[in-house]
Amino acid sequence: MKYRKLGRTGYMVSEVGMGCEGFEDKSFEETLELVDAMEQHGINCMDLYTPNPKLRSNLGQALLGRREKFVLQAHICTTWKDGQYKRTRDMEEIKASFADLLERMETDHIEVGMIHYVDSMAEWDSIKNGEIMKYAQDLKNSGKIGALGLSSHNPAVALDAAQSGLVDVMMLSVNPCYDLLPAGENIGQLWDGKSYENQLINIDPTRYEMYEKCQNLGVAITVMKVFGGGDLLSAELSPAGKALTVYQCIHYALTRPGVASVLIGAKTAEQIKASVGYSAAPESEKDYAGVFAALPKISWQGHCMYCGHCAPCSVKIDVADVTKFLNLALAQGEVPETVREHYEVLEHHASECIACGECESRCPFGVPVIENMQKAAGIFGK
Repeated sequence: MKYRKLGRTGYMVSEVGMGCEGFEDKSFEETLELVDAMEQHGINCMDLYTPNPKLRSNLGQALLGRREKFVLQAHICTTWKDGQYKRTRDMEEIKASFADLLERMETDHIEVGMIHYVDSMAEWDSIKNGEIMKYAQDLKNSGKIGALGLSSHNPAVALDAAQSGLVDVMMLSVNPCYDLLPAGENIGQLWDGKSYENQLINIDPTRYEMYEKCQNLGVAITVMKVFGGGDLLSAELSPAGKALTVYQCIHYALTRPGVASVLIGAKTAEQIKASVGYSAAPESEKDYAGVFAALPKISWQGHCMYCGHCAPCSVKIDVADVTKFLNLALAQGEVPETVREHYEVLEHHASECIACGECESRCPFGVPVIENMQKAAGIFGK
């Protein structure tokens, strides 16, 4: 298992993390088996959106003696009513649910406290200026949460949250189909077949800016719905018109700027093992570029996917990394110090490009690599 920095939080998280869906309706013994499998395979990042009391209690017991090995991302603004999960904005319910979380999980803190499910810009404005944000910041200041997060399906909300300086971690739905749809407050459009009836070309500009801003500002992204609820793995159901593999979906998400961990919804130890196999899989099994370039309903023509198909460079420039740093600088409108530092330590720089064109001949998406190298050399000075 490989690990990544969770943005500016100071935590290190496994590239493949765990959602809590797989723990629903499980006995303690089954929960223990899943947690054992997570530890065995190096998964240390876990999302806990559900306030299900049985699930919380089972997990708390299963983590005894090894709690410090896990980075927990638990949600503020969820409660349990009439035997089911409910999103809430009622402060009394919010506080009672968080207290219940700590008690049942048998811990005195949560690494990431995630304000739950904010897709409306108006609601985000209300939250960031209101009691919920004040409560969340109080939790952070008191050490009951280590970092503050926000979950959303709307990249416009995510972009504003990242720029606000209030949020350290964003939980977002990330996959190659959702990324082409325009930002919006209607979550249903992401899996509505009508959204994909006409060909979609290149990533939505708001999503693109959101990724770049998160990377620049040190706001980490943890990924939900990497398989689109399983639809992307089915040739019949995939909005792309063709099935993708588990590894291709995970690799796509992990090559987006700012992404730290992809949260899978495994329900068995075997499913956990299958997903974490990504870490040791050969590049040929992770590679999505060839498949994406041939998708019947989607086109990324001219857009760098950071897939690495341009390699090897005849003068050993890491073209994908140079392009990523270039895009980060262009999105910011300046060169942030962190981006400049990362560019500086590259073994070879854009100015070394000899314009041989070999990279462009290999690119499945028709990216103007030589032009990008010239831009990067101009911006970074070498």
